[in-house]
Amino acid sequence: MKNSKTTFLLIFAIAVIAINYSCDKIDELLTFTISNKTEIVIETSIPIALPFEIPTPDITTGSEEQMSNNNSSTDLIKDVLLTSFNMKIKDPSDKTFSFLKSIHIYISTNSSDEIELAYKENIDSGTNSINLITTTAKLDKYIKADKYKLRTEVTTKETVTQDITIEINMEYKITADLL
Repeated sequence: MKNSKTTFLLIFAIAVIAINYSCDKIDELLTFTISNKTEIVIETSIPIALPFEIPTPDITTGSEEQMSNNNSSTDLIKDVLLTSFNMKIKDPSDKTFSFLKSIHIYISTNSSDEIELAYKENIDSGTNSINLITTTAKLDKYIKADKYKLRTEVTTKETVTQDITIEINMEYKITADLL
């Protein structure tokens, strides 16, 4: 009797480990990354030391096409998280973020409320590329939309003497069911 209990417990333990491993592997198969890119221009007329909004064009998600490339669709999205938000000065190419004290980025759609997406305070002045701190907000409804809006709020610490073009690159981790 003792031997059969031991055998049962061993088989049960192996089954639990196998099922857990299989579930992790299935989640990996259903998880992928999509990227979006846009640009903003910080104009010379912005005030110093006061929060100021920078206009950002609507961003077309292209999510339906990207989902199709991963054998899924937007209606099968289970979870979306922002994993990377990078900003790089594109023009002038020798400019650094020395002018910038802080930045906050918000996301919204016509049918969804605005939420904070990423931010950075006390920005290193010697670099022309920064990675913002991403929030843990669930972004499913924003990525499922055809397009979304970003609202960029900056506080500068010095006068901007020429327009600065900044490229924004975002990466989203998508978990979705297969078609």
